[in-house]
Amino acid sequence: MTPEELAEELTVGQLAQRSGLAVSALHFYERKGLIHSRRTAGNQRRYPRSVLRRVAVIRAAQRAGIPLTTVEEAFAQLPERGTPSRADWERMSQAWREEIQGRIDRLEHLRDRLDGCIGCGCLSMTSCALVNPEDRLGREGPGAPALDL
Repeated sequence: MTPEELAEELTVGQLAQRSGLAVSALHFYERKGLIHSRRTAGNQRRYPRSVLRRVAVIRAAQRAGIPLTTVEEAFAQLPERGTPSRADWERMSQAWREEIQGRIDRLEHLRDRLDGCIGCGCLSMTSCALVNPEDRLGREGPGAPALDL
């Protein structure tokens, strides 16, 4: 590494402070292979500044309900070291856009049916003239299938 690259590295404490995450969360992400560090001669972690972008993406994905396994799959398509290009990020965000839209669709479906189903009681009674005539849903299995998309 060049002296400039070494000067640009962050300690785990600096990365925690800049990202707003606990050191333990950063260690967890590293164990999962989501972020990478190098070890100094004294066995201390050093992170390139580009890790800040990856951490920001992880946090945004988690806020959107995207599982870490999905983030891991997306990161596998990015360069392991260095800063991913704008095209890399756009490709990843397009894939997540579809997943997020699916979540929105399911949540809207749930929102639009939840109050009627709970108010009616069809999820706990054997019949409902509107949503569950002759306990049709009971034959589909346990749970609340009227709320599934």
